[in-house]
Amino acid sequence: MEAARGGGLKHLVRSNWQNAILVCRKCEKKLDGGFGPDGDERLAKALRRHLSLKKGRKAAAGIIEVSCLGVCPKGAVTVVNGAASREWLLVRPGADLDELARTLALAPPAA
Repeated sequence: MEAARGGGLKHLVRSNWQNAILVCRKCEKKLDGGFGPDGDERLAKALRRHLSLKKGRKAAAGIIEVSCLGVCPKGAVTVVNGAASREWLLVRPGADLDELARTLALAPPAA
C-alpha cells in the first residue's frame, strides 16, 4: 500500500561493512569475560580490539552484540556470521582470536 502512494524506501544509510557478526550478549554476560589478552573482556570487544575494528557503520566489519539467540550453551558464547548464517559457532573462553577471525571470514590483523 505504501509503495502505491509513492512512499516506500526513500533513504539508505551506507556502511563500510564487508561482514556482520552477531554475538549473543546474554552468553557473554553469563561468562563474565574470558576473552582478550588478559581474559577479562567480552568476546565482541576482544574480537573488535584484536582486529583493530572501530565501532559503528564506518568499521570494516560489524561485530554486533544482540539479545539472546536462544542456544544458551554452557561455558560458551553463540556467534553467527551474517554471510553464513546456517552454521552458528559456540566459542569457548580463551579461544584463539586469529582462528576465530578466519572462521568468520574476517581479515586477521597484519603481522
